[in-house]
This record gives sequence, structure tokens and C-alpha cells, in this order.
Amino acid sequence: MNSLCVVLRKPPYGSVDAAEAVRHALGGLTEDVEVKLLLVDGGVNVARKGQDTAGTAYASVEEGIRDCIGMGAEVFADALSLKVQVLSPDDVMDGVKIVDSLTISAIIRKSSQVMIF
Repeated sequence: MNSLCVVLRKPPYGSVDAAEAVRHALGGLTEDVEVKLLLVDGGVNVARKGQDTAGTAYASVEEGIRDCIGMGAEVFADALSLKVQVLSPDDVMDGVKIVDSLTISAIIRKSSQVMIF
């Protein structure tokens, strides 16, 4: 089976990177591709519970992450990046797995395709 690894390094708002990463992950799922979404660096903020984008020009990516999980994607957040971004495991949405960098590198190595945002 083809597998797609989407690596998101940028924070969820301020650019289209997070929305595009989620869109590509969802697109892979609709094509029966095994999808793994890796959140590292500022990208771990995508997994933050209760995102409020009211009063901004941005749509919340939280629902997109929930859709990814609901459709069968595995979503991983880098533990070290969470610490750097001052997020605790309690701040992270249900269904997002917190893993170390060795696990992240293994996922990337095993993937057929890798996209970095």
C-alpha cells in the first residue's frame, strides 16, 4: 500500500502551510493511501485543543485534524517540540499521539512519499 507522510513544521496561522498540509492529508485518505501526519516545531500547535480563530481571517484547522483522525490518518506530535512550544499533553487534542524523534524518523523512512510544509 502506498503511504504518505505529511510533515508540518509551521504554526497553524499566519500562512497557508497548515491548511495545505491538512488538505493534502485528507486528499490522500480519499485515495486509500495510508496517511501519517507529523507535527514538529511550530506545527505542534495545530494539535492544540479549543483553537479560537474568531475575529481573524483564518479558519480553524482543528476540525481538519479531527477529520484526518476520523478518516484513519495517524497524527503524531513531537514531544520535544511540545516542550519548546510550551504545550503539555493535556493541551493536545484526543487522538494525537505524542512520540519521540526516533519514532518520527522511523515513520519518515518507512513512507513511500513525504511532503514537508
